[in-house]
Amino acid sequence: MSLKLVFLLLGAAALMGAVIGYVFRWLLVLAKKGSLEMDIKQMLLNAKEDASSIIYSAEEEAKRVLAAVEAESKEKEEKITRAEDRVFKREESLDRKQHELDAEVITVKSRIEGIKIIKERADKLLVERGNELAKVAGLTKEQAKTQLMAELEREQGEDLMVRLVKLERDGAEKLERRAREILTTSIHRLGNSVAADTMATAITIPNDELKGKIIGKEGRNIKAIERATGVEVIIDDTPGSILLSSYDPVRRAVARVTIENLIVDGRIQPAKIEETAEKAKGEVNKIMKEKAEAAAFETGVLNLDPKLLMILGRLHFRTSYGQSVLQHSTEMAHIAGMIAEELGANPAVARAGALLHDIGKALDHEVQGTHVEIGRKILQKFNVSEEVIKAMQSHHEEYPYETVESIIVQVADAISGGRPGARRDSTENYLKRLADIEGIANSFAGVEKSYAISAGREVRVFVKPDEMSDFAARELARNIAKRIEEDLKYPGEIKIAVIRETRAIEFAR
Repeated sequence: MSLKLVFLLLGAAALMGAVIGYVFRWLLVLAKKGSLEMDIKQMLLNAKEDASSIIYSAEEEAKRVLAAVEAESKEKEEKITRAEDRVFKREESLDRKQHELDAEVITVKSRIEGIKIIKERADKLLVERGNELAKVAGLTKEQAKTQLMAELEREQGEDLMVRLVKLERDGAEKLERRAREILTTSIHRLGNSVAADTMATAITIPNDELKGKIIGKEGRNIKAIERATGVEVIIDDTPGSILLSSYDPVRRAVARVTIENLIVDGRIQPAKIEETAEKAKGEVNKIMKEKAEAAAFETGVLNLDPKLLMILGRLHFRTSYGQSVLQHSTEMAHIAGMIAEELGANPAVARAGALLHDIGKALDHEVQGTHVEIGRKILQKFNVSEEVIKAMQSHHEEYPYETVESIIVQVADAISGGRPGARRDSTENYLKRLADIEGIANSFAGVEKSYAISAGREVRVFVKPDEMSDFAARELARNIAKRIEEDLKYPGEIKIAVIRETRAIEFAR
């Protein structure tokens, strides 16, 4: 009984403990629930206060932004208003000026019409006056003019001749001044490209992709080539070709060799361009030296200073009417040597003078003076004998012929430069030009015969002295020159020499 009672008491105690624990747990939950509700209420209050503060701040910021926008808008409106005022004022000013211009145009047109009427009236009066004078004199205008000229020529022929000579002399002085002005302008324009055949060199490019590599990014490769060689590189839309432009043929040769070597190498960049240009200069110098030595050896002109040979070698790249100046000089040396041997002159001096006669052209754009004067200075600097200098200095008649060799050099120059085919002219064109020149001269009345000499650079016209006076002979020369200028195309200039000769012959028996 006691054991059962114990178990019952334990069970009751456990049940009472569970009930009490549940009650305490329920009370604890109620307490926590009340605390959470208080927290939530507090958080709601805080949130409402924060929201009110944010709304207030937002309203204040909105008011400030709205005020700034309104101020800016007002300022812009004022600026627009002022701009519109200025535009209106300008339009009014332009309208006023346009009206003034229209009025002036109308005035000018009316004046022009008045001037035209006055001019027509003056022309009509001049015609009427001429007709009246013709009626009074019994001659037409052309007949009166012819008669007047004949009377003046007969009575004042000598005075007219003196005045004509004076006019020609004054004209020559004016032409000389004009020529100096043209030469001065040419010196200033020396670096620009002015002629495609003699001032530029074309290089063939395999493909357009390679052309793009030569141009480089933003043209830096072209700039490097121009800086390294001193030439102008011209790249246009012509496929497979670029153009090198420079007054100096040696620079063009250096640039050509540079670009050709760069194309072969394939590496085209500024550093490589400068390196290749330096090598190209060495190659071109070597070519000039070899060509000069070959020309000197071929013509038998030995013992020349190496520096003088380098200057002579530059003529290999210089052309005159398409003819290589070094080749022309070599040809001249052979001709001069043969002529000197036939005449018993000094062949060595003649050959040396002919070979070196145009050496001044190698530097004529770098030093003042004609190429003859420059050549004299070069030869004197390198202690070339005085006989050779005298032989070369007269080939353009700038200096008198002091020796037989100087005449021989001038003759050899004319033969080499004037022969058919020497300067890009076929035999047919050469002969046709000579025939055309003589035909023009023979077409004038009073001409007995004419001869084109000096490779067509001079025409000698023989007139009938009994049909033509000295005054008419001078007029004939002028008319022939004018006719040749109008009808023919030719390089350089042509000299017209009209010869009127009167002979009185008697026999003593």
